[in-house]
Amino acid sequence: MRPSASSTRAPSRGGFTLIELLVVIAIIGVLIALLLPAVQAAREAARRAQCVNNLKQLGLALHNYESSNQSFPLGAHPTSCNAAAGTSLWGGWSAQAMLLPYMEQGPIYNAINFSWATRCNANPGEVMNSTAMTSRINVLLCPSSTPPAPTWYGRPFPGNNYWVSTGSSVMWNGTQSNVPNGLFYSGGQPVALRSITDGTANTVAFGEQRVGDFNDAKDSIQDMVGITNYSLFGATDRNMNSPGSNMPGGGGGVATAAQTCAAAWKSHSGGYGTNGQRSWNGRMWHVGLYGHTFGNLIIPPNSNFPYCQFWDTNSDFDSGGIVGLTSFHPGGANVCMADGSVHFLKSTVAYNTLWSLGSKDQGEAISADSWQ
Repeated sequence: MRPSASSTRAPSRGGFTLIELLVVIAIIGVLIALLLPAVQAAREAARRAQCVNNLKQLGLALHNYESSNQSFPLGAHPTSCNAAAGTSLWGGWSAQAMLLPYMEQGPIYNAINFSWATRCNANPGEVMNSTAMTSRINVLLCPSSTPPAPTWYGRPFPGNNYWVSTGSSVMWNGTQSNVPNGLFYSGGQPVALRSITDGTANTVAFGEQRVGDFNDAKDSIQDMVGITNYSLFGATDRNMNSPGSNMPGGGGGVATAAQTCAAAWKSHSGGYGTNGQRSWNGRMWHVGLYGHTFGNLIIPPNSNFPYCQFWDTNSDFDSGGIVGLTSFHPGGANVCMADGSVHFLKSTVAYNTLWSLGSKDQGEAISADSWQ
């Protein structure tokens, strides 16, 4: 008798064995491990490209402002706290605020009452301008850095990742006998293109900064620490009014100042807050001061030193300081030059080269291959 077809059919398999599943899972895990760094690198490349584009937009805005006003904006435009007090350097409106119309932010600019200082005790100007001042400006935010989370007037702090350069100078005040050697400072006379005798392609206008983490109990390299070693640069007070506050003349005091701030940071012995430091930098774009919208080229990007200010009992940052380039990009930080070009400044840049890139008119000779 001939057997039926059904009796000779091979038994079908019900699924994968445990070993096969484990092998497939292991292969998938290896592939993910291999691909993840590439994906992260691609994301960082995209973030870095956006950061570069932001700086290009700032450079373009700066030159459009100059075309309209025949000078760059002041780093801070002093204005009135009240009728009796007169003008204030402490609450001056930043260069970033003055550039708003040239960054397609005309509605925010028009909403500001510039007759009042940004920050003064019992200042009604802060209240009336709070909506504008809490507005986040995308071109001022690098996607590699996290915007501040704490709130101010019921909204998150706006944040700012790009400072204007006071040069290779620890000063901030443009109304004293000695002024910063860079393109921006508080008060005084604004800088015109003809004043940049070192060349616009060799002078930094904007640089990157990390926004603080707002956790004073946590030690972060972007924390702000206060010290009072004025004499390191030949000064007698926190305004650092001295020829030695511009580099390279004051270069001998830089290492000591940075190390003193680092020691105060590590020991929590600075004068700011309950933990001796503040991590508030970069929270506002409208205040023309270090820690908010000012920076300088004193030490190389992403150094191992915290931000440093020459006043140890004040958290408003209205003093001279060392507030350099910091970023979350490996190996350095982006800068926008006075001609509008954007470059990546490496962490290995030499001090003298860095100082030359900061100053606008000191006659330093610098070659492109020494920093690009």
